[in-house]
Amino acid sequence: MSIEINRDDLAERIHHYRAVCTAAVVSLLFGFVSLVAFLLPHLLILPLVGTVISISALAKIKSRPMELTGRSFALVGLVMCSVIFVGGLVKHVLIYATEVPDGYQRISFYDLQPEKESLQPIPQSAVELDGERIFVKGYVFPGDKRTDLKQFILVPDMGTCCFGGQPALTDMIEVSFKDPLLRADFSYRKRRLGGIFHVDTTIKPISGLQGVYYQLQADYFK
Repeated sequence: MSIEINRDDLAERIHHYRAVCTAAVVSLLFGFVSLVAFLLPHLLILPLVGTVISISALAKIKSRPMELTGRSFALVGLVMCSVIFVGGLVKHVLIYATEVPDGYQRISFYDLQPEKESLQPIPQSAVELDGERIFVKGYVFPGDKRTDLKQFILVPDMGTCCFGGQPALTDMIEVSFKDPLLRADFSYRKRRLGGIFHVDTTIKPISGLQGVYYQLQADYFK
């Protein structure tokens, strides 16, 4: 007894039993997660990784068309990740190029750190900034009071800012506002400040913290 097999029916059954490519689904998820890259520049790694995964998924599906499906997922993930990467990169480059007000010198907390194995607690690069009008970015350290702050501690990152504890002495800048109308609130948003920078080689005690070397008399806050 012979059994005739309809090739069209067999092909249709094989089509229905193709597995969805895992990489295609992952690339689509990266497309949505990558939206956070518009917030912080270092998160641009997400859409970049998503783009690579999308291309890899498309290559796998093309090489194994009878086994894998999910091309539409990979294509949507590729478009989303590539657009977010380019758009986020352009946004952060423009912000970096235009965020420093005229008359201010950009610095970072990296410039305030002592050299490795140095016996000096303050680097010469920081001492040379004493009395200069600088621009710096950081986070408001959560103290006892968190709103309507006339004076606060600025720290370099979310880990230092949000998990409390004693930050490194060179990871703190005591900020006081020159303008009596300027006030700050604690938040998880990175803040931009400008003003006259001062260095004191003796530790200045601060309530709840060991003390600071650096002070900023701020006249710009955003």
